[in-house]
Amino acid sequence: MKVVAFNGSPRGDSNTAILIRHVLAELQEEGIETEMVSLAGRPLRGCLGCYKCYINQDRRCVQARDALNSHVEKMIGADAIILGSPVFVASVPAEMKALIDRAVMVNKANGGLLRRKVGAAVVAVRRGGMVTAFDTLNHFFLLSEMIVPGSSYWSFAFGLEKGDVDRDREGMQTMQVLGRNMAWLLKKLHR
Repeated sequence: MKVVAFNGSPRGDSNTAILIRHVLAELQEEGIETEMVSLAGRPLRGCLGCYKCYINQDRRCVQARDALNSHVEKMIGADAIILGSPVFVASVPAEMKALIDRAVMVNKANGGLLRRKVGAAVVAVRRGGMVTAFDTLNHFFLLSEMIVPGSSYWSFAFGLEKGDVDRDREGMQTMQVLGRNMAWLLKKLHR
C-alpha cells in the first residue's frame, strides 16, 4: 500500500510539511509506504476549462509544461492521497487550487481514476480561514468519489512561524489519529 501526500505550501518545508510528516509517520509505523511531494517552486497553471482531457481520455491534462501530469500519475498509483495546505486569504494557495481543479478534470474525464481511494486533508492555519481551506481540499476527495476518514477533530493545527504547529498539542494528536485511522481503513480495504 502507498500513500502520496501533496504539500501545497509555497514555502515548502513549512508548518504544512510538519503536519503531513506527523500523519505519514503513523502510516509508516503500520508498514505503509509514503511519499511527500512539494508544490513549492514548481508552479502549476490553473485549469483552462478546454475539456481536451475529455476528448483525449489519455489520463493526462493537455497542459504539459508543468508537473501536473506527474502528480496525477502519483495519485493514480497510490492507494491514498493526502492534500496538505496552509491558509491563504481564507482558502488554499493558487498551486493547490490548480492541482485540485486539473486533477479532478483528468480524473472525471477518464472514468473516475481516483474512485474509492482514501483521501485526507491537513491544514496549517495561523488564525482563521481554516474551514474554507479544509472544505476546498475535502471537495476534491468527495467529487472524486474517494473515502475520507475522520480524526479526533478537524485535521488542522495553529501556527505562524515554522515549527509553531508542534506546540499545538491537540493539533498534533489530531494528525496522529488521522494517520492511524487512514492506516486502519487502508488495511480493511486491501485485505
